[in-house]
Amino acid sequence: MAPVGRTAFVEASLCEGEEVAVVGGGNSAGQAAVFLSNRARHVHMLVRGQGLADSMSSYLINRIEPSDNITLHRHTEVAGLIGDGALERLLWRNNQTGETEERPIRHLFVMIGATPNTGWLGGCLALDDAGFIKTGGDLTSEDLSHAGWARDRRPFLMETDRPGVFAVGDVRSGSVKRVASAVGEGSIAVQYLHRILGES
Repeated sequence: MAPVGRTAFVEASLCEGEEVAVVGGGNSAGQAAVFLSNRARHVHMLVRGQGLADSMSSYLINRIEPSDNITLHRHTEVAGLIGDGALERLLWRNNQTGETEERPIRHLFVMIGATPNTGWLGGCLALDDAGFIKTGGDLTSEDLSHAGWARDRRPFLMETDRPGVFAVGDVRSGSVKRVASAVGEGSIAVQYLHRILGES
């Protein structure tokens, strides 16, 4: 299993003794479920499909399926988030039977979207091998030459191979895939936009 960062340890400690839910059927979701099962009272895995075999390594499946405190809910999607200012209860629905279930869950981990939705860009921005948008120091001289980069400077942090076009959050190559980080990256991009406006 991949190393777990400090943030994940903090999140797991907040869930100690509680029911939690993990949405997703890939390796990231499997790793999260196994890790959280060591602290949480019970982990509910919600997957839209029939199971895990098509999207998860056999090593993780062999850890999840026999676990007493991980329940795999097949053909299941989140149907509602209930709470007053914070999550208090989670509602999910079986997408085959329509049956719903509501649980007292305050911690929801969404582990989906590892494949970036960048196909619509049509090749107008440089992407890495996995399809994430390259920015800043990840852009090679070849990337910039292909894009016709005409500035006397290298791209700023978060700036793509098109001057003044920035990418932040999950879609950016090398991002940490956290909401708080995406918000921070957006704030940084705004500062660089001010500098670009001053270049004109």
